[in-house]
Amino acid sequence: MALYRALRTHFGHRHWWPGETPFEVMVGAVLTQNTNWGNVEKAILNLKSAGKLSPRGIDAMPETEIAALIRPSGYFNVKARRLKSLVRRFIEKCGGDERNFRRVPTRKLREELLDVNGVGRETADSILLYALGRRIFVVDAYTRRVFCRHGFLRGGEDYDEIRVMFESLLPRSAPLYNDYHAQIVAVGKGYCAPRRPRCAGCPLGRFKPRAEKTK
Repeated sequence: MALYRALRTHFGHRHWWPGETPFEVMVGAVLTQNTNWGNVEKAILNLKSAGKLSPRGIDAMPETEIAALIRPSGYFNVKARRLKSLVRRFIEKCGGDERNFRRVPTRKLREELLDVNGVGRETADSILLYALGRRIFVVDAYTRRVFCRHGFLRGGEDYDEIRVMFESLLPRSAPLYNDYHAQIVAVGKGYCAPRRPRCAGCPLGRFKPRAEKTK
């Protein structure tokens, strides 16, 4: 929590994930794989402009048409297939109705999401946390990098091992998990680069291991 407070003081509340509806957040979680958010916004705007940003709208389109609309997000053919698979499962299991989605217990819903072709743990957990407000912590490359450099991780931990660590050490709060992950992304982008990190002025500078501070 001390790290979170330091990040929150520096960056302020991140108000993440941007999206007008839970379904839009679900779509964004698929499209953001291997690209930046600016490209995702362009792809989502294309879907909105075409009047297709809905479960039925996407399900009715052929993959080639979806791919053309989401082209700005990159890997558009692969993502079109993944998005189509996710929407199909959403319709089959919940009738495309978010209210029915919300009635499914978190563990079962996570299993359902992970069973969708192309949906990995980070994407599934992003949907659970950001679209549905479930108390599950999202782990990404920024999390590994930042917390390895500060001595909280060794570097070879499994995704779920890291997720459970956060969930066991933090208050059980979806809003906290939401903003904490967004804060990690902010410090990862702004300071903790893969190469040549900008440690000077980093809000987590005082939390670096002693050995790091003496280098």
